[in-house]
Amino acid sequence: MGSFNIVLKPKPPFRLDLTAWALRRRARNAVDQWDGTTYRRVLMINGDPFPVTVKQTGTMSKPKLVATVIGDSSATTRIKISRLLTQMLGLQIDLVPFYALAKHDRLLAPLAEEFRGLKPPRFPSVFEGLVNAVACQQLSLTVGIELLNRLALESSFKDTGQPAFPGPEDLVRLRAHRLRHLGFSYSKARSLLQLSRGILAEAIDLKHLEPLDNQSAVTQLMELRGVGRWTAEYVLLRGLGRIDVFPGDDVGAQNRLALWLGRKSPLDYDGVRRAVRKWHPYAGLVYFHLLLAGLTQSGEMVLTESTPTRLTA
Repeated sequence: MGSFNIVLKPKPPFRLDLTAWALRRRARNAVDQWDGTTYRRVLMINGDPFPVTVKQTGTMSKPKLVATVIGDSSATTRIKISRLLTQMLGLQIDLVPFYALAKHDRLLAPLAEEFRGLKPPRFPSVFEGLVNAVACQQLSLTVGIELLNRLALESSFKDTGQPAFPGPEDLVRLRAHRLRHLGFSYSKARSLLQLSRGILAEAIDLKHLEPLDNQSAVTQLMELRGVGRWTAEYVLLRGLGRIDVFPGDDVGAQNRLALWLGRKSPLDYDGVRRAVRKWHPYAGLVYFHLLLAGLTQSGEMVLTESTPTRLTA
C-alpha cells in the first residue's frame, strides 16, 4: 500500500506537542499516540482506515506540519484528511485575541506563556466525544482512557498497527455483555448501544448540533440516554469545539482551577462559572491550559522546551 504527504500550515503560534497532549490526556492513550516528536492516529474515511503520522517541521512562530498518510491518495481523500486534521488540532484557530486578554491578567499571563502554541483540540466527531465522555463518567480519567483503549482494540482493524476509534457501526456489533466484560457498566453499555443504533437508524442526528447555541445544544444532548450536564458540556468543548465552554461539573478541572486560583475550598458548578466569566470567550482554552499544567506537575507529560507550570497562585 502506498503513502503520501500533506503539508499543513497552522495559524501561529502553534506547538504540536502541547496540542497532541491536550487531545490524548494520558500517556496510555492507544488511539492518540505521541512519542515526543510524532503524533499518530488512524483516521477513518468512509469506513476505511488511514494510518497518519504528523510532525512539526517549522517553528512555533512559523509552524508547518507534514502529515504522512498510508492508503489511497485520491484528491478526495487528501481533502478529507486535511480538513479533519485541521479541525482536530485547531490549526486555523486564531489565538492572538486570547494572548491579548491573558497579557493583562496576572494569573493567566504566565500560564498562557508557559503553554504558548497550544491549540484547542477537538475529537474527529461528536460521536467520539460522546463515547469518551460516557466512558469517563464517575471514573478517573486514567480508568476512562483504559476502557476506551479496550473498546478500540476490541472493535478495531487488526492490520493498521494501531487501534482506530470505533464508529457506531462497530459498536453495534458488540453485545451489552461484551461491553460489560470490557469494564463498562450495564448502564453505560446500554447508552453506547442505544446511541450507535440511533445514529445508524438515522433517529439521532448529531450534525444538527453544529448551528445551535450552547444552551440549545446542551438541552438536545441531555435528551440522549446517559447524558447529563457534565457530559453535554464536555462534548460541547471537545466534540463541537466550543472553546468558550469550561465543563463546570468536571471534578478534576474544578480542583485544578481552585488550586490555581488559590482557593482554600472546592469550587462547585456555579463557582466555576463565576470564576471563568472574566476569560470569556476563552474559558475552554483555560481548561486545556490547566489540564497541561496538571499533567506536567504530575509528571505525566514532560516538556522539552520550557519549565513546567505549577498550579499555584
